Amino acid sequence: MNSTVVRTLLMRGMLAGLGAGVLAFVFAYLVGEGPVDAAIAFEEANSHEHGEELVSRSLQSTAGLATGVLIFGVAIGGIAALAFCFALGRIGRFGARATAALTALAGFLTVYLVPILKYPANPPAVGNPDTLDKRTILFVLMIALSVLLGIAAIRLGRRMAPAWGNWNASIAAGAAFVAAVAFAMVFLPSGENIPKGFPATELWEFRLASIGVQAVMWSAFALLFGYLAERVLEPKPARGRVSTLAA
Repeated sequence: MNSTVVRTLLMRGMLAGLGAGVLAFVFAYLVGEGPVDAAIAFEEANSHEHGEELVSRSLQSTAGLATGVLIFGVAIGGIAALAFCFALGRIGRFGARATAALTALAGFLTVYLVPILKYPANPPAVGNPDTLDKRTILFVLMIALSVLLGIAAIRLGRRMAPAWGNWNASIAAGAAFVAAVAFAMVFLPSGENIPKGFPATELWEFRLASIGVQAVMWSAFALLFGYLAERVLEPKPARGRVSTLAA
């Protein structure tokens, strides 16, 4: 794949990420803001310190949320597009749309879902701020381990495929990935830091909303980028030209 095509796919990946970010923002605003408001109300009710609010809550939940989600979407879109360029033709005889879907699924699993199972998302204003740096480092470490183990599982599956067949090799590589992730989760320290008395229902709703935002983001990216990449890699002939050749 030449550099011009890669650059085109990178730009389209960032565009698809932007579109996916818009959908994720709508989901986050409609579904995720309720649990966030509940968490802030809990903190205010149990804290004796009431500092001046530098940024209003309404601005945080609209422009602030949109900015963060859209920047994240564009960044993820660009990275996933480069991963797509590397994966195309190397993971099987899949077309552009199928490769985009598999790339997005792998990204969702390794970059978000697996790490979040070990270090679940907490609502803002919940938890001890003194442990924030430690929890952040642990979460980033879990992401790095998940991605590296995912790459190793793919390489293992490819090596086993000639002898075992694609299906059996994929099952074995997937099982090896799950086992390695479980081993890492057992030995990494816990990052749970929820204050006593915080409503379990609201915590559960926030974590479900967090997973939902990411699921919407990656699913929308897969659909949008798959369509855009297909138009670059598998362009359809112009109708007028086809008619002329047929005549």
